[in-house]
Amino acid sequence: MNEGTGIRDVVREKYGAAALRVKSGGSSCCGAAAALDNCCDPITSNLYTDGQTTQLPEEAVLASLGCGNPTALAELLPGETVLDLGSGGGIDVLLSARRVGPTGKAYGLDMTDEMLALAERNKQSAGATNVEFLKGEIEHIPLPDNSFDVIISNCVINLSADKDRVLREAFRVLKPGGRLAVSDVVTTGPMLPEIRESVLMWVGCVAGALEETEYRNKLAVAGFENIGVEPTRVYRIEDARTFLSGQGIDVDAIAPQVDGKFMSAFIRAVKPQVKAPCCAPGCCS
Repeated sequence: MNEGTGIRDVVREKYGAAALRVKSGGSSCCGAAAALDNCCDPITSNLYTDGQTTQLPEEAVLASLGCGNPTALAELLPGETVLDLGSGGGIDVLLSARRVGPTGKAYGLDMTDEMLALAERNKQSAGATNVEFLKGEIEHIPLPDNSFDVIISNCVINLSADKDRVLREAFRVLKPGGRLAVSDVVTTGPMLPEIRESVLMWVGCVAGALEETEYRNKLAVAGFENIGVEPTRVYRIEDARTFLSGQGIDVDAIAPQVDGKFMSAFIRAVKPQVKAPCCAPGCCS
């Protein structure tokens, strides 16, 4: 079993369990907290306003596993087509569907059967007619080239063991001029090996986080331009204690060293427009 397969299996198992907890009346949190049945995770809490959630199915809200609110920052327009990578219980897809309206459409892609079943129930409960959920992996998006105006994602790209492929795939399915608008956890410096070596911390939205400069570089290599990384929440020592608790790590030794080095961020990038052929004198054959 290679590293990517192992991480993918752990992510699928833990997020599937999170979906089943929601179905049975519980709530769900991002990764490590979900594994611990503990929903005071500083990464996932207080991301949506009451105005955004009051008209959504309760299970969609309870199943929120993100680290930000990309729909609030993506500047979605009526009539646009949106794809959410790793859509989980569907909260960001349903919010996006509201913003793009009846002339637009919002798609969600997820690899976890339990989450897809939960998302379909939430779609029906919301009465959303411009929403579609698909099964697939974000490293292998099962959709045509140049299909979407906007791609969003919420604390999912950090879970992939092959982020370069994820970004290439996102670039492929975006239309020329299309926008990438994702929330993710990033770091502002090197991460300690003790955290990287804990597979469970990949599920906790921490171990797989890219350093900010590396994230920018990977986006540029994939072909994106106008790249921006905007911090939305910086995690301090007490936050670190929360999301490292129970992971077999010496929290007291590590927490001071990670203070302020992890943050949730809103990451923007644009797929370049196709340039029109030059027809100035001497430019055309």
